[in-house]
Amino acid sequence: MFSLTDWSPIFLSLRTAVFAVIAVIILGLPLARLLARREFPGKDFLESAITLPMVLPPSVIGYGLLMLIGKNGLLGQTLAGFGITLVFTWWAAALASTVVAFPLMYQSAKAAFKSVDENYEKAARTLGASEVRIFLTVTLPLAWPGILAGVVLSFARALGEFGATLMVAGNIPGQTSTIPVAIFFAVDAGDNATAQTLVAIVTGFSFLVIFWVNRWAKRQNY
Repeated sequence: MFSLTDWSPIFLSLRTAVFAVIAVIILGLPLARLLARREFPGKDFLESAITLPMVLPPSVIGYGLLMLIGKNGLLGQTLAGFGITLVFTWWAAALASTVVAFPLMYQSAKAAFKSVDENYEKAARTLGASEVRIFLTVTLPLAWPGILAGVVLSFARALGEFGATLMVAGNIPGQTSTIPVAIFFAVDAGDNATAQTLVAIVTGFSFLVIFWVNRWAKRQNY
């Protein structure tokens, strides 16, 4: 029977995914807006690095994060001096989800910003509007459908992150055991009832996300 404690991975995954989405919005939108309209030496290299997590195996991403935030990592050593440890904490799971979700948000937002007619922005500038006001009142509303799709896809990707999360956060019930991690260890322990319930939940949610994105894309073609 699926007990109350078995819901912990669901709540933890939702919390992690929400954090990741907020982080990729804050970091991804300004970067996508900048790179959508600017050309400069090294841009192709930068964009390749940004989208690299989309094609790298999750274990490679997890190893890279360990090299960064582990006790002997570049950032980990600095944080350890302040008594802060990220590895095998919820923050590590949130960081892993953010890294894998970021390329989806970036690519969606960049495509959305590129689709905005620059003439509207130029007209706003001639009326004396500041760049911040133009972004908030002209660019962002026109690009919103594509950005929203990126938000939904990023949330779904963060919710389903497994490999990198397992490497940097482990499986600590109630702290780092997200849905994918809980499914893996439930199957390993022979607890098929819990595994099947969690699989049904994450599969149903993922289907709804894909269905919504497809419906949205179809409406945009009319």
